[in-house]
Amino acid sequence: MSVRTPDHPVTDLFVERWSPRAFDGSSMPEQDLKTILEAARWAPSAFNIQPWRFVYALRGENAWQPLVELLNPFNRDWAQHASALVFLFTDQEVDGKDGRPNRANGAHSFDAGSAWAHAALQATALGYHTHGMAGILKDEIHEKLGVPERFKPEIAFAVGRRGDANQLPESLQSREAPSGRKPLTEIAFPGRWT
Repeated sequence: MSVRTPDHPVTDLFVERWSPRAFDGSSMPEQDLKTILEAARWAPSAFNIQPWRFVYALRGENAWQPLVELLNPFNRDWAQHASALVFLFTDQEVDGKDGRPNRANGAHSFDAGSAWAHAALQATALGYHTHGMAGILKDEIHEKLGVPERFKPEIAFAVGRRGDANQLPESLQSREAPSGRKPLTEIAFPGRWT
């Protein structure tokens, strides 16, 4: 049951999804993470290019600590207690056809947002929480993860079960609750920006 109340009727999943920082450090079945990434795979994209790519690790795997170390120190402190970490990249180029050169993909970041939203909602449907992080070490990611330069690191996200907020620094404990949203009247305008 959500503590959020939408102004207009929406499916509960949308208001139940929120981004905690306190995770319980439990292990997560790989199949659950694959289900979350499968939902992301089905996101819409411009011209169905599907520019998103993921690099992930589950807690306890050899790849876990290298991914943790690619988070900025603030995010590293709490995200290291998640069950999975996923880095989301997008292809900035569209492959040329019929001998034409590659061209820029102007919608790659927009499409990545769609994939991230699908992943976050699927995680919520499975009883997990996610927290997206822009605070990643973007200058180090390509080399350390072997990612081709044409792929832009967008975000990382932590996945796991909620933990005790008391494990967080005192400054974050009071923020460990679902946040509200601006009213629709502030963000959606009929016919013309007002």
